[in-house]
Amino acid sequence: MMCQEKLYKSCQRYDLLNNFYQASGQWKQALETSDNHDRIHLRTTYYNYAKYLESIGDKNQAIVFYENSDTHRVEVPRMLQDDTSSLEIYVDKMKDKNIYKWWAQYLESQSEMDSALRFYECAQDYLSLVRVHCYMGNIQKASEIANDTGDRAASYHLARHYEGHDDIRQAVHFYTRAQAYNNAIRLCKENGLDDQLMNLALLSNPEDMMEAACYYEEKGTHMDRAVALYHKAGYVSKALELAFATQQFSALQLIAEDLNENSDPALLARCSDFFIKHSQYEKAVELLIAAKKYHQALELSVTQNLTITEELAERMTVTERTDLSEEARKNLLERIADCCMRQGNYHLATKKYTQAGNKPKAMKALLKSGDTEKIVFFANVCRQKELFIMAANYLQSLDWRKSPEILKTIIGFYTKGRAPELLAGFYEACAQVEIDDYQNYEKALDALTEAYKCLSKSKDSSSGNQEVRLTDLQHRITLIKKFVHARRLYAEDAGEAVQLCESLLEEPDLDPAVRIGDAYGFLVEHHCQQGHFQVAYRKLEELQKLLPSLNLRYYISQASLEALQKEMGVTIDRYERRNSVKEDDEVEEDLNETLNESHS
Repeated sequence: MMCQEKLYKSCQRYDLLNNFYQASGQWKQALETSDNHDRIHLRTTYYNYAKYLESIGDKNQAIVFYENSDTHRVEVPRMLQDDTSSLEIYVDKMKDKNIYKWWAQYLESQSEMDSALRFYECAQDYLSLVRVHCYMGNIQKASEIANDTGDRAASYHLARHYEGHDDIRQAVHFYTRAQAYNNAIRLCKENGLDDQLMNLALLSNPEDMMEAACYYEEKGTHMDRAVALYHKAGYVSKALELAFATQQFSALQLIAEDLNENSDPALLARCSDFFIKHSQYEKAVELLIAAKKYHQALELSVTQNLTITEELAERMTVTERTDLSEEARKNLLERIADCCMRQGNYHLATKKYTQAGNKPKAMKALLKSGDTEKIVFFANVCRQKELFIMAANYLQSLDWRKSPEILKTIIGFYTKGRAPELLAGFYEACAQVEIDDYQNYEKALDALTEAYKCLSKSKDSSSGNQEVRLTDLQHRITLIKKFVHARRLYAEDAGEAVQLCESLLEEPDLDPAVRIGDAYGFLVEHHCQQGHFQVAYRKLEELQKLLPSLNLRYYISQASLEALQKEMGVTIDRYERRNSVKEDDEVEEDLNETLNESHS
């Protein structure tokens, strides 16, 4: 035997060693082995040892090891069932629900009902409490327990009791508390409790809902409840049929909210017709879209002037997976976009035109929106000549004079759009702005030179109109060059500069290349600086005769005008007041009047 023990230890088969110790009655060694090396069988070892102790009559130690093995809830009451006093002491000591329940069942078997009830309550066994109270005739107490605890098993038992005694309303109540809805529904149907039946059916499963709906339908009353229950149970077709048959508008609205593209197209179409008939056009459109009747939905939206929201447009947008041809799909998208355009939703129209592949129309919609940032972005993304030109034309309508970035973008777009004629026209506009707003003829000359270069590169350079434009540009460049040269020459040779300017005034087509006011202003300034006020005044008269409505202050400095009036002996009282209180047009009128009076 010693050899067998050593063998088990050497091969570390402690489970077999544990069994060996138990079989040979060496319980101390068995417990030690299990505790140190074979813990998986520790509770089993405790249990076997407790059984051994019970067999030799050591019940106190047996209780300890039954507890260690966690089998005391069954084994200890079994062991002490013949020793009632010891068992009662043990039950009070342990305060365990399972043991309380066992003891209560024992007391009930001994017809000690009051004591049994006390221990059932300690065990929180509400079913047994209700069962015993019903047995004893304490129905009110049983109802209180079932209502207070909400225990489903207790409620079910009490419901069965009430049903057996024909108290239908209480039976329905406690079946409901037990969530035994089918039983409650059965009683309601058998006893005509229609109001309670509806509430119970809504709480129950689809099968019970359908049964309740059939009951209402067969009875012919409360058809709205039948429709609602069919719908709730998932029998949408049946619900719709009944709703149509009984003209239940509100019920149809509720059912229609659950309809989608997976619903029966015939049902969707029928519902949409019903809503159209009752002027519920928005709902009808939604159902037509769900039925994939996009053209009808769009037509209804247009005829009833319904707003096409982005969500509605997205649902109405046909994907490539539909059975529509590509041409029909694009046509639908364009019709949606057209409708958005009429409603002023230009960004959505742009999106739909783009999806339809019509980028020029998309750009037109975007131009209507006035969203400069998106217009520039769209043109750069699409990279089409036509779109570059459209965007550049739009940008010209903005205040590009104060934004170098916009100016640069316009030039870039006309260049990318390969529109040299339009770019030349823009350079001409730039030149005119430099002349009109800033009197900067040097920059104007640069701009016109660029315009001439662009126009020379045009493919239509052979046409007669192109030749005329080039000739006109060249003539204007020549005139501006002469004026710029005269102004630059003035510091070195004033006489030669004045002579050049005088010769310019003899040119028949001087303006608008060089404004007459700038040329005369140059001469008036020169003669005033030289002290030749008579000559300067004569030049001023010539200018006033040529352009009677001209604002002289725009071309001639304030100092020169004041000096000229002072030297000519003209009254300047009204003229001086205009510096603080008169507008430019009033000042010009006063000065012109003075010149006229002096001339006469």
